[in-house]
Amino acid sequence: MDISARTDYAVRAMLALAAAEGEGPVSVDALARAQGLPGKFLEAVVADLRVAGLVQSRRGAHGGYALARPAAEIVVGEVFRAVSGPLAEVRGLRPQDTSYTGVAEHLPALWVAVRSSLRDVLDRTTLADLLAGDLPAHVRDLLEQPEAWVNR
Repeated sequence: MDISARTDYAVRAMLALAAAEGEGPVSVDALARAQGLPGKFLEAVVADLRVAGLVQSRRGAHGGYALARPAAEIVVGEVFRAVSGPLAEVRGLRPQDTSYTGVAEHLPALWVAVRSSLRDVLDRTTLADLLAGDLPAHVRDLLEQPEAWVNR
């Protein structure tokens, strides 16, 4: 799985907004400085998050962005989808929409399983979980597997 810079920046910005929850809006410049991100690129990312209803904006001298819902109610998968589209696609198709013949005929089932495993982690981990470092038990179990941290 390739996690794009756009997705990485979006999750990092959302975590910064979660950390500032209740303190008022945060400017894109402040978000960019806090995470060492390119401001212009982050502006476009935050615009996508706003369109997806994950952040709210306020104009003016004291304007900026804030989470649209509490961090405990926003799962990381929503952030992925807001800036990058579906979690899993195969040549632009949803996994269940792929079709193969011959030796590859069962491949769609594997693609669907891959998507399901992504959902199991990303759609069950909230921004609050991630911010606190208190990942769900099933995610911690994955991290404790001996090969989880080993490149292949």
